[in-house]
Amino acid sequence: MSESTSSKPMYEKIFDDVKRQILDQNYKPGDRIPSEKELAEEYQVSRITSKRALELLAAERIIVRKPGRGSFVTDPEADGIGTVEQGHARPDGVFGGDGTSREAAGKLIGVVLTDFAGSYGTRLIYGMEDAAREQDCFLVLKRTFGIQENEEATIRKLLQLGVDGLIVFPAQGEYFNAEILKMVIERFPLVLIDRELKGVAAASISTDNVKAAQEATEYLFDLGHAHISLLSPPPIDTSAVEERIEGFVQAHAGRGIAAERELWISDLTSTLPDSFYDENIERDIHKIMLHLQAHPSITAFFAIEYNIALLAKAAVTRLGLRIPEDVSILCFDSPQFRIGEGYAFTHMRQSEEDMGKLAVENVLALRENRPAANKIKLPAVLVPGESTGPAREART
Repeated sequence: MSESTSSKPMYEKIFDDVKRQILDQNYKPGDRIPSEKELAEEYQVSRITSKRALELLAAERIIVRKPGRGSFVTDPEADGIGTVEQGHARPDGVFGGDGTSREAAGKLIGVVLTDFAGSYGTRLIYGMEDAAREQDCFLVLKRTFGIQENEEATIRKLLQLGVDGLIVFPAQGEYFNAEILKMVIERFPLVLIDRELKGVAAASISTDNVKAAQEATEYLFDLGHAHISLLSPPPIDTSAVEERIEGFVQAHAGRGIAAERELWISDLTSTLPDSFYDENIERDIHKIMLHLQAHPSITAFFAIEYNIALLAKAAVTRLGLRIPEDVSILCFDSPQFRIGEGYAFTHMRQSEEDMGKLAVENVLALRENRPAANKIKLPAVLVPGESTGPAREART
């Protein structure tokens, strides 16, 4: 089985397969499950893919990963996290590390994320976990896969569970969900991360995307690139995307360089949570290839996110062009650790761990009626990689 034959990302298929085997009792509590290496060989994928599948299983508390020993099916009695039911801790079985009941376990914070990966999200969770340990509170993590209906249902379930506060990474969409608006009106302790929702007075913690995009674009200018193609999904009122586009435009204005909008592609959809299928990926790669052929003046791509940078890389290499000699690529985010085929993109690294820590600290401050900043913008750092270099003359 290869990564290109499935209708969904292979890490999700591995996740689903292993989860099903656990629910079917093929692996029982305390049993060791196959390692990253074993899963990679079985499914004929990279260890990055199998590692992500195991990270997702661990995030849902289906398995426990023990460094140097392997990954094991959650044992409720040994690990003190409640009974596993359909891959989640039962609402009536949330426990503290010492086996105490929910009532005695301390503060409980619900975390609602679209998804997470090595390129972005994993370190965000690490930051939350560190802050939760310091603050003696507990986290319940749920993923929505970017589907707004899932987000609404998840928030309702967590409120029914009795969480003391919520941290939400909102799903991308034209409208925010009604559950978030209700919490704002009722002054429930809520912190949004990564993005803001227009017209909603909710506390938020995100990257200073405008400034980060400016710095990234200026870096390309300093390398001699004047004809830069912006690659993005449709903004759809998503603040992070809109702000990065704004920063890109402001950088051009600051240098007196025309922002050539005809060089942009702003309708790439294959990286959206509900569109991550092989046929959509191929469609977007082909779109970038045709665009590059139609606009040979392009010497650099500024990709709004890491997965779009991967699309651009595939398009450039399929055309027989070299990175960065012919075309440079810069993006937001990139896996911190690369194994095997990993590629070091020049990227803007967001302060994920700080964002996660501040989210926990602020939601607790709101719960306790202590002062908390309404809007926090964190800096990003430019990390040079293999994907950028001096601009060459326009191709003919």
